[in-house]
Amino acid sequence: MFKDFREFAIRGNAVDMAVGIVIGAAFGTIIKSLVEDILMPPISLITGGVDFSNMFLILREGTPPAPYLTLADAKAAGAVTLNPGLFINALVNFLIVAFALFIVVKQVNRLRKPLEAPPAAEVKQCPYCLSTIPEGASRCAFCTSDLAEK
Repeated sequence: MFKDFREFAIRGNAVDMAVGIVIGAAFGTIIKSLVEDILMPPISLITGGVDFSNMFLILREGTPPAPYLTLADAKAAGAVTLNPGLFINALVNFLIVAFALFIVVKQVNRLRKPLEAPPAAEVKQCPYCLSTIPEGASRCAFCTSDLAEK
């Protein structure tokens, strides 16, 4: 059992997947910081100082009752809230991550050597039905004509 586990863990796909997960988590942290610390403040200025992370609707008040200045205050009071601001932050975060991954994949594909095309199979046309068939065929697969005499 240990031998099977070792083979699984050392196999290239498992190691590649582990590296991808670790790098993905680190990349996610960078993107989260980019969204929260770089992009959202100017967007908040443009929208008149609205802080999306504190944009919430109260569905049921907690104790003490509303008004709550921040989402953290509402949560601490036990209020039930609907949080569109957090959703907007998550959506912007996702779009940035998706765009960044698109750029990375596009650049990797551009830098990767183009794979050589497999050699084209030698073909000929059937003289009876004009279908394309392999060069060495003795009978047409489409019209079943005998090609040995031609």
